[in-house]
Amino acid sequence: MAVDLKFSGEFYAAGLYQDKTTLAKDMGPSTAFYFQRLRLNTVFVVAPGLTLTTRADIMERSWGASRAVPGTTLQGYTANVASAGTDAENQNIAFDLAYVTYISPIGIISAGYQIDGAWGTVFGDNSIPTGKVSYVYQAGPVTLIAQTGKNSAFNASGILGVGGEQSYPRGTVIGAIDNSDLSDADNTFYTLAARYAWNTGQAGFLYKYIRIATLRNPGLAAIAYEDTIQIHVGIPYVKAQFGPVAIQSEIMYAYGAHNYESAYLKTWDGIPGADGRKQISVLNGWVDVMADFDRFYIGGTFAYLSGQNPHVERQQQGVIDGGYDWNPMLILWNSDRNQWAGSLTGNNGSSANTAMANAYFYQVRGGVRPIDKIDIMASVAYAHAVVKPSDAWLYNSYGWEVDLTGTYKITNNLSYMLGMGYLFAGDYFKGTSDLNDVQ
Repeated sequence: MAVDLKFSGEFYAAGLYQDKTTLAKDMGPSTAFYFQRLRLNTVFVVAPGLTLTTRADIMERSWGASRAVPGTTLQGYTANVASAGTDAENQNIAFDLAYVTYISPIGIISAGYQIDGAWGTVFGDNSIPTGKVSYVYQAGPVTLIAQTGKNSAFNASGILGVGGEQSYPRGTVIGAIDNSDLSDADNTFYTLAARYAWNTGQAGFLYKYIRIATLRNPGLAAIAYEDTIQIHVGIPYVKAQFGPVAIQSEIMYAYGAHNYESAYLKTWDGIPGADGRKQISVLNGWVDVMADFDRFYIGGTFAYLSGQNPHVERQQQGVIDGGYDWNPMLILWNSDRNQWAGSLTGNNGSSANTAMANAYFYQVRGGVRPIDKIDIMASVAYAHAVVKPSDAWLYNSYGWEVDLTGTYKITNNLSYMLGMGYLFAGDYFKGTSDLNDVQ
């Protein structure tokens, strides 16, 4: 049987210099290094309408750096993993995607490890390799989507549980080494979405239900951290083009409940020893406008991401965030910088390393294209916290950041980019004392 193969991919090699490795004054040295990654996509055309798709990241590492110790934790950021492989595997070869697609008369069916967590605009996106089954039906300008799967970070990493439902009776002690003693430890999601497209834009709505059951160990009494979390997420978005002006907007709202089923802890309201429920209500949104006049362009972005009020029991931060795919700045909340250069922290545990949350964000940017192959862009951004982490916290301002990038398109498939960013760190990073200084 003959099988057609289609290859695509990308390779980058980059250098990074960061003059400080902490925002606390006189606390950190500089860092400088080179790094690279080869990404290879392969599509096996098994038969008309039937394909097998794989994706592998190869030699994703810093030049000359020590190799990571093999382990079980997936590469990425806790719940938002960037790979189906570990750090050590990505430094060699890590397969992130492997799924089959069948284009049937009644729709497109896919099953296997695919990208999940990306919808609508780039805002809020976390492109996570996830085991799932997907069904897509298209009728003219309308697309309907239904999906279900297991969230990778919970099931595969071995930190909080194992893949699939485990249903051993309580008190049965089995397989502590391989985590098979976790009963009902599971993280399952169900997604329904619809999209409508027209000549100059598109709009859509996604609903996602997530059920997380954590740390149900049948070998222990029902005392500690046995929780069930049920989350409903709604995400409408719109993209539209009006002549040279492009507008995109997205709203993300998550609600639900964190049920504390054990009789051990309910620390979020300071009252241990009773079962309880913590409500979830998280709202994020953004608006982005770009006017492109060929040789020059100008745009702006506003984003709001709710923060956790320390005086309310309701969870108002977490669950959803600005996403690791969205990197509006070179320093603050930049997942690429954080992956390669590490955490950038201030005083009293303050940081802006994870995806953006608890923030009002404002940015203006503009660029010129003196010739077709050169694009020069500058941006100025300001951000401040919606709420302070505690009553002792003094300030809200994350600070100002100025970025300048230049891209030269050498050929159709080869580009060179130079970027420079400067962060005027805000007083938020002083933490709880004016005696703390920032840099």
